[in-house]
Amino acid sequence: MATEKRRDDTGDTATFLISVAAELAGMHAQTLRTYDRLGLVTPQRTSGGGRRYSSRDVELLREVQRLSQDEGVNLAGVKRIIELTDQVDALRARVTELTRDLEEVHRHGRPGAELVPVPRSSALVVWQPRKRKR
Repeated sequence: MATEKRRDDTGDTATFLISVAAELAGMHAQTLRTYDRLGLVTPQRTSGGGRRYSSRDVELLREVQRLSQDEGVNLAGVKRIIELTDQVDALRARVTELTRDLEEVHRHGRPGAELVPVPRSSALVVWQPRKRKR
């Protein structure tokens, strides 16, 4: 199997030539090129412009195929689902980060940090820090 060792954003180091990725995903290589052009799956590129697909890319290709063939979602819908899934993942990561920060404040406190209870309300409250005197 033609693979290269490169690190992608998931920590996975194997990348595959387009022919190998197509075989792993059960698709024709031309389908992968089309998905790349449409922005559904964007593989890494070599300095010469060749596509290199990670294991994550191959899983995403399989998901695109499942959504389009088994669920009947058109490619524009698939693209939107992928975008929303990525957004949810990013928001979950941010919530995890903020939760850790809050736990740290509860555990050790931070200089100048103050927790203030706010009653439940539908009102919008805008807070602006005081301007420092010079």
